[in-house]
Amino acid sequence: MISLTKLEETAPALVDVAKTAAASLQKRALDGSNMAVYLVIDRSLSMARYYADGSVQHLAGRVLALSTRLDDDGLVPLVMFDHRPYPPVGIHLTDYQGVVADQHELHGGKPTMGRTKYAVAMDRVIGHYRSSGATGPALVVFQTDGIPNDPLETEWTLREASRMPMFWSFVGFGTKRVAYLDSLDQLRGRAVDNASYFHAGSEPQTLSDEALYDGITHELPGWLNAARQLGIVR
Repeated sequence: MISLTKLEETAPALVDVAKTAAASLQKRALDGSNMAVYLVIDRSLSMARYYADGSVQHLAGRVLALSTRLDDDGLVPLVMFDHRPYPPVGIHLTDYQGVVADQHELHGGKPTMGRTKYAVAMDRVIGHYRSSGATGPALVVFQTDGIPNDPLETEWTLREASRMPMFWSFVGFGTKRVAYLDSLDQLRGRAVDNASYFHAGSEPQTLSDEALYDGITHELPGWLNAARQLGIVR
């Protein structure tokens, strides 16, 4: 955890947001937990409006604030994807504003936004986690606005990942809930239930920080307890 004093010095705009994140974690007896935090962001073509209106950058800042209550490095690895995974980059407390737009443009902006394949992004996150040498639990906030073009690969990957100390919190943008994400939340054949789904709606920036954090973390305690019982999390 990063002290609020240090946060005030490095990212003062996130202090109150981090306090809200801490309150959400405390409600679930997760305060004091040590957990790496990843962010995965969809850049398929249907996501264009959410890049243009700042919703994606807004989410990135909120996830970074959450990470300060769970980790002490002030860094969230970011993976963007469409039908391709993009190289992980770090979102840092000292340099987070505009990072999403910068990366989006670096990858070619709207003309290059493609189709939607979850598994390629999941594999990239898993590879990053393994190569980092980490052994502790990780929370992966996975944002998308629609069904994937690789549903079977996604389900296989989620099942395989259930044996790892990683929890996948899917956050949906859009007017309607994504039925496929509901099905992932109930997916059979996993060692442990390692995923949840929260629908943030079509105007995600209007969602309160409390509601966002509650949505991201609502199934996290159940996974953590079950994973510990099975020895997945030490």
